[in-house]
Amino acid sequence: MKLIPSTCRHRGTHIMIAGAFAGVLAATAPASAQSGAGAVHTDPAAIDRAVVEFTGISIGQEGSARMPADRRLKLAACAAPLGVSWHGRARTSLAVSCAGPQPWRIFIAAHTPAMAEEIAPVVARGDPLTIAVRGRGFTVQQAGEALESGRPGEWIAVRTARDAQPVRARIERPGLAIIPAP
Repeated sequence: MKLIPSTCRHRGTHIMIAGAFAGVLAATAPASAQSGAGAVHTDPAAIDRAVVEFTGISIGQEGSARMPADRRLKLAACAAPLGVSWHGRARTSLAVSCAGPQPWRIFIAAHTPAMAEEIAPVVARGDPLTIAVRGRGFTVQQAGEALESGRPGEWIAVRTARDAQPVRARIERPGLAIIPAP
């Protein structure tokens, strides 16, 4: 194989290609210190963790986010804890927000059953339930009552005693509702 040295007219092209390549690398490089003090952007993995903590279900499974937060997001760093809530009556998306000095809010598609309307509720209004609060390394259970009907993965209103304030819990299976602890 014989190597032919590049001529002067190609040198400019090589420099332009090298410059463009360097620009692409700089644009796609992660921001320095995406987590921790002095963070420039909110790490999308932190958004994923907040969603999993809120739903109590892994991303990609029914009742949680359909897919992880887009890694290309460049949201302002959030000094406050991320807020997560269901968006819409049908719970087809999750709202993730930052209430810090530079507030922002995004919506993430939820993974809902394809035929949710055809799946019969496993808990009916007035049914007795075990209401469990689950956290890292602990579970606390108490008897309660369903204030709404629902299917597995749905969040319904429940209460532990006749005079207790209603709270929202996720139906795990017939007779069991879970409240994930932060």
